[in-house]
Amino acid sequence: MNAIGVIPARYASVRFEGKILADILGRPMIQHVWENARRARSLDEVVVACDDERIKGAVEAFGGKAVMTAKAHTSGTERIAEVVADLDVKVVVNIQGDEPLVHPSMIDDVAYALLNVPEQNCATVCKRIEREEEIADPNVVKVVMNKKHQALYFSRCPIPFVREEEPGMRVHYKHIGIYGYTKDFLYTYKNLPVSKLEKLEKLEQLRILENGYSIRIVETKFETIGVDTREDLEKVKQWLLLRSKIEVE
Repeated sequence: MNAIGVIPARYASVRFEGKILADILGRPMIQHVWENARRARSLDEVVVACDDERIKGAVEAFGGKAVMTAKAHTSGTERIAEVVADLDVKVVVNIQGDEPLVHPSMIDDVAYALLNVPEQNCATVCKRIEREEEIADPNVVKVVMNKKHQALYFSRCPIPFVREEEPGMRVHYKHIGIYGYTKDFLYTYKNLPVSKLEKLEKLEQLRILENGYSIRIVETKFETIGVDTREDLEKVKQWLLLRSKIEVE
């Protein structure tokens, strides 16, 4: 296989337990994620890597493929590594289970960034911030990149800090948590020690940068809403209702 999409799905979320199965307009959230991932042209297969029989049962009920993984895993990366260990695949795309609005093009952009550039081993997604309040929001992770579209740094702080306003220069990008790895690099990454910056920011991807590896950034025009709280869930429902109304009209 060229590329596989894996959706890590843990039931015991600290802020919103069982959110992966939360109802969104008659379907569990994981189904929305899976259906959008299945529309990605780059993926040969989509698998849900779960730690609870309730998730496995829900996925199989709507026709998806789910694999039970160890409950002891401390991250989605470890869960994914268990699933793909015996697979002959070039690229693995980590698709967050709490991103029901993920667009297939985001997945394709990440996968092709690695399939088409053999020397690149990791890629992720960003979007230009349009809402001013997101810049200072610590729950919205910002990213800055160089001219080769490689990440310089990720932070919960507003980066870059704008000391003096200049026309057209005040641009911020938020990070969208879809990652692609070559299979070899996935295991390199999994075995790297937790880094200092990662601990400070609580951002796992900083481990890659702090150890001297690069992350390719691909920009998307599509908006997403990650579900961390019940309030986020309501935002997703309203967004989908609005979209369906526009499509009907």
